Amino acid sequence: MKMPIVYYIKRTPAGRVVWRIVIGLIGGAITVAGAVALIGPGPGVLVLLAGLGILATEFAWAGRVMHYTKDVANRAAARTGMKPWVKYFLLSGGAVVSIIAIFIIHAS
Repeated sequence: MKMPIVYYIKRTPAGRVVWRIVIGLIGGAITVAGAVALIGPGPGVLVLLAGLGILATEFAWAGRVMHYTKDVANRAAARTGMKPWVKYFLLSGGAVVSIIAIFIIHAS
């Protein structure tokens, strides 16, 4: 059976350090992009959670922060008083509009 490339990278102490640095850079960049999207246009919370999820694969503190962020987002969503189907409709509608906008911008 063929072993994944990650196995060979993490086999040595230097490889483990390099792997954590790469995961830190990728996850950190996505987390920063999500934080920027919180105040700008875009799905900030989702991108932020994606970045924290990537970081949580190697760093325990990121997992704790990710769970805390999810709890805060769930409490904020509960305070809106909207029915779940309305939230899902708005979320999917926003995604569709974003995808159409990307296609229009990319086509021009």
